[in-house]
Amino acid sequence: MEKTELKDAFAEFKNLKNIDRPTMMGVLEDVFKTQLAKTYGTSDNFDIIINIDKGDCEIYRNREVVEEVEDPNTQIALSEVNKDSDEYEIGETYAEKVEMKSFGRRGILNIRQNLQGRIMDIEKANLYNKYIAKIGEIFTGEVYQTWSKEVLILDEDGNELRLPKSEQIPGEHFKKNDTVKAIIKSVEMKNNTTPYIVLSRTSNEFLEKLFEQEVPEIYDGLITIKKVVRIPGERAKVAVESYDERIDPIGACIGVKGARIIGIVRELRNENIDVLQWTGNTQLLIQRALSPAKISSIVTGEDGKIRVYMQPDEVKKGIGKGGCNIKLAGMLVGQEIEVWRELPKQDEEEEDVLLSEFENEIEPWIIEKLQGIGCDTAKSVLALSPADIAKRADLEDETVEEVLGILRSEFEE
Repeated sequence: MEKTELKDAFAEFKNLKNIDRPTMMGVLEDVFKTQLAKTYGTSDNFDIIINIDKGDCEIYRNREVVEEVEDPNTQIALSEVNKDSDEYEIGETYAEKVEMKSFGRRGILNIRQNLQGRIMDIEKANLYNKYIAKIGEIFTGEVYQTWSKEVLILDEDGNELRLPKSEQIPGEHFKKNDTVKAIIKSVEMKNNTTPYIVLSRTSNEFLEKLFEQEVPEIYDGLITIKKVVRIPGERAKVAVESYDERIDPIGACIGVKGARIIGIVRELRNENIDVLQWTGNTQLLIQRALSPAKISSIVTGEDGKIRVYMQPDEVKKGIGKGGCNIKLAGMLVGQEIEVWRELPKQDEEEEDVLLSEFENEIEPWIIEKLQGIGCDTAKSVLALSPADIAKRADLEDETVEEVLGILRSEFEE
């Protein structure tokens, strides 16, 4: 390798790569030792002197002076070293400078390729370690390219981060040069390639970090976020607690006239966010989670499911749009919650039949969907319009008509 080529290689290593000096020296020495071992059979008797700043490298081969050579790689004859003078004696070490050209063209190419490979490995490791330590932190970057299944985002150093479609809020669309805020979800090494860094805007942790950014009391630890549950793009519930009685945790999170929470809502594409005060009392937590719906009673069944009884005009508020309110409440308490319609007193004596009694005529999954929207009896289903049932229970019109026919026949004389 010519001296200018060596300087170019060092310059690339030193100036373009974010590698600390000790690591750099170790890599360079190892690369040369690897080539020395290939060329001479061993690298143990070589001294390598590297000057990073000047881009110089000197290599010296140390051999023992002997009368008769048995191993030319580690020994040299006394007659050879004393051709011009009688300075050396048997047993002394003779140091001879190795010229780069002695490696040959292929050897020089191997050194350069090996060095480039080691640089790439170190860069990958540095990038991996950098982002593995940032998992759970907020990241803000610029969209470089968009595809159907993911968005490519670059950081300030040009490193690639990915925002998969599954980690995007439903309905989001990005274009080149858009600024995106997300949480660093995971970092993976796949087949020794560049680390695959995944971002997320749908994780509960992302919403939690947004609250930390917007609410100083949370950042300072005066208010604790006990639990976050989300249906991304639809609704979220954030349970908070303050150990200082002087601080209103809900008011602090919302801010004056909603000033603090409005920025979070906009960042999440107008996702509705309910902030409620945490409690270890499950029944009280359910009441707060289902607010503004009023609960008549709460019963835990033998199957572990929690049955919440409400007046008919409260059921819709408790279930929420598409059932998201009751689903989030169940996620918050960690148990499945069912809403049951509490019949008015004047209707209590009227004949009615539980939907579970129709399992031989109606598919169980259809009954579960109807129960999920608060219809646990035949009359509670018949009280709704077919269009309302189809929309809220996510059923086909034909299926709804078939179910209504079965239920009506139960009350026909």
